[in-house]
Amino acid sequence: MSKQEDLRIRSRAISEGVNRVPNRAMLRAVGFQDEDFQKPMIGVASTWSEVTPCNIHIDQLAREAKLGVRASGGAPLIFNAITVSDGIAMGHDGMFFSLPSREVIADSIETVAGAERFDGLVAIGGCDKNTPACLMAIGRLNLPAVYVYGGTIQPGKLNGKDIDIVSAFEAVGQFHEGAIDERELHQVECHACPGAGACGGMYTANTMAAAAEALGMSLPGSSSTPAISPGKAEECGRAGRAVMELLRNNIAPKDIMTKKAFENAITVVMALGGSTNALLHLIAIAHSVQVDLTLDDFERIRRNVPHLADLKPSGKYVMQDLNDIGGVPGVMKLLLEQGMLHGDCLTVTGKTLAENLAEAAPLKEGQRIIRPFDNPLKPTGPLVVLRGNLAPEGAVAKMSGLKIQRFTGPARVYDSEREATEAIMNDNIREGDVLVIRYAGPKGGPGMPEMLSVTAMLVGKGLGGKVALLTDGRFSGGSHGFVIGHVAPEAQVGGPIALLQEGDTITIDSETQEISFDVSREELEMRAKHWVRPPYKFTTGVLGKYVRLVSSASKGAVTDLEHPSF
Repeated sequence: MSKQEDLRIRSRAISEGVNRVPNRAMLRAVGFQDEDFQKPMIGVASTWSEVTPCNIHIDQLAREAKLGVRASGGAPLIFNAITVSDGIAMGHDGMFFSLPSREVIADSIETVAGAERFDGLVAIGGCDKNTPACLMAIGRLNLPAVYVYGGTIQPGKLNGKDIDIVSAFEAVGQFHEGAIDERELHQVECHACPGAGACGGMYTANTMAAAAEALGMSLPGSSSTPAISPGKAEECGRAGRAVMELLRNNIAPKDIMTKKAFENAITVVMALGGSTNALLHLIAIAHSVQVDLTLDDFERIRRNVPHLADLKPSGKYVMQDLNDIGGVPGVMKLLLEQGMLHGDCLTVTGKTLAENLAEAAPLKEGQRIIRPFDNPLKPTGPLVVLRGNLAPEGAVAKMSGLKIQRFTGPARVYDSEREATEAIMNDNIREGDVLVIRYAGPKGGPGMPEMLSVTAMLVGKGLGGKVALLTDGRFSGGSHGFVIGHVAPEAQVGGPIALLQEGDTITIDSETQEISFDVSREELEMRAKHWVRPPYKFTTGVLGKYVRLVSSASKGAVTDLEHPSF
């Protein structure tokens, strides 16, 4: 390799000089030879784990990426980051660790890449927090990098119908309601998840994968290629080769993840009817590359983007179905033709988004998954930002699949998910109620636990859309119904949601974007004087550190703000 081709932008600190003999001796023990020290060192961040089907296959994908790097002249090294399974953590204290795992994953990738002086990075993720975490680390490092999504799971089959993990959560509610028996419940359990891959609908994993592709940080088609398809393994090899080209052309993540790229990601998420978690995660990713992204940006874009995709949880189809008719590239091609995307944004292919999409096939004729622009599911995006005296910093509602746009009812207030679950099981929640679960925010939860068990139970009991659910925690991408999350400021820091009392009348209006409760300012001031901050649930360990550092949900619930709130 000539000096002009020397791509060791950081690894020269290890591969050159007499003083680095000990460093190189360590690398020889893992297989490096003389020629490898003249090549750029590329880290392959694998989130492989046996704890979730989302990531069970990623070890094989990482090896394919490694081969791609090596074939293109790099010296690759695989390392691992953790993952947790949101589906397994759901509904109990394990969910406290879900959102904090995003920070742990990002921190660990940044730590390894920083310590080992890698020159570039391929990161491969599966479950919900993997994609934002990998992109956050990539943004902080600002090294040439490609993100690969491990891919979606195939739908399960039961009695000739497609089912998935959300079917299992909703079956619990159906069982408690007496709609199905124990044998039928067990059949759902045994057939919902047939193998490797992330949850199949337009839930958080697939939402964030689509956002990553729209950002330009994944190869075209990455977000919709199924986990077990031969195309996914081949894509990993191409990702390994692509990172080397980025290194040769001096293209870094901050060149790709610009404000306009984030606007593209928001547009795609709105058109697909993605998870409310997209707002939290995209703001956090933008923070990692110093792009100013706020809830107002989501609202500005939402008004101009129709909801087109008939995908679960509120629709009929899953990600594999979308892949079969042209995938996310087909949808983006359609959006670009309508002038809704910035085609001049750079991507990890080294080409612009428009150049990539010129090579993409259009959606198949006659398909029913993506609606035409003149007949959308909803004329505007379904992820609505609400504000009012109950959420001065904002809250997020997902309005897809709902006929009603306004909900007014009495507050049924619970300070934990467990108490709310018991109330639902005991039939204490009635049609017209506004079920409030508070002290579930970033600091109060901690970690903004997702309420999929609660929303699924409501749906299973026939209360979906008939009861509003309001929380300073989060919702799974699989949640649907009249649900509002991310209420900020959260209860733990004395936000107005902490001052709610049983029976207060709450109004939620997606058209006026109002979220308020009918209590006078004088009454609120009196309640605030009597409010006592509860102690943190954790004061030591990873969750203790998290509650001391984490920001508001409106700022992405990040832990590396320059002036964190304690």
